[in-house]
Amino acid sequence: MVGLATPDDAAVWRLSEDKAIVVTTDFFTPVVDTAYEYGAIAAANSLSDVYAMGGLPFLALNIAALPDNLPVEISAEILRGGAEKAREAGVVIAGGHTVKDTEPKYGLVVIGFVDPRKMLSKGGLRVGDALVLTKPLGGGVTTTALKQGKASDSDVKEAIEWMSRLNKTAGQLALEFDLRGGTDITGFGLLGHGMEMANTSNVSLSIETAKLPFLSGARGYAEKGIFPGGAFDNKKYFENNVRFDKKLDEPIQMLLFDPQTSGGLLLGVPQEKLYSFEKRAKELDQPTWVIGEVHAGQGIDVQ
Repeated sequence: MVGLATPDDAAVWRLSEDKAIVVTTDFFTPVVDTAYEYGAIAAANSLSDVYAMGGLPFLALNIAALPDNLPVEISAEILRGGAEKAREAGVVIAGGHTVKDTEPKYGLVVIGFVDPRKMLSKGGLRVGDALVLTKPLGGGVTTTALKQGKASDSDVKEAIEWMSRLNKTAGQLALEFDLRGGTDITGFGLLGHGMEMANTSNVSLSIETAKLPFLSGARGYAEKGIFPGGAFDNKKYFENNVRFDKKLDEPIQMLLFDPQTSGGLLLGVPQEKLYSFEKRAKELDQPTWVIGEVHAGQGIDVQ
């Protein structure tokens, strides 16, 4: 059902009228200094792609590349962080594979189930939908500041808490309200993944920066030019289809290209469902921010 033809978050193979398999994989080098939190973040990030398709993960395999000289205690903490995050998601890690490498890398292959009649996709947005985000932005600049020794402890702690948070409840909300358009915000940043949705859905998006949630230190790091290289790659690739209001300065523009690790879901919510959706989100203790709207046309307008 979903493969190489579309830029969706996972592959989907139909098993029957009401059941399909969702398969995805992701892994990366450390984004934080603590092994356990790195493992948990990597696992949450890998699991997110199944939630972003409206699926429920149930099985996973470890993927790890570990240096010869890495103390076994650190390797164990990385794997423990991933295992405990998987357990929180109700997922069994059934095995995996390791290789030697000069820099640690860790993540998961994740398998889940989805009802193909209720599947989320990047092509599911409709004109009039509200754009709803479920995690704040700014993870890329914050972790880059950490690597440069310029991040405060409180900012790092806040970033770790959000990156470690599963998108399970956000995915549950999408299913409960029968949504069709969704993705998770990761390496291409808000505008990159938003552009993928706009193009695949044949619509345009409007985003209001005043309504965007950011991590506490993100704006300050942006003003100092502390961005990961991927932010500039994203800008170069996507900026031709983005129309910024002239009053928006460069730091705020760049924050919208900032690559995220284990970011939130971006969902299209029909206006007639929005009030009930937000009410239910509060009941489930799931943060949500309405950041814009879907329109006819092409590209993205940022105000």
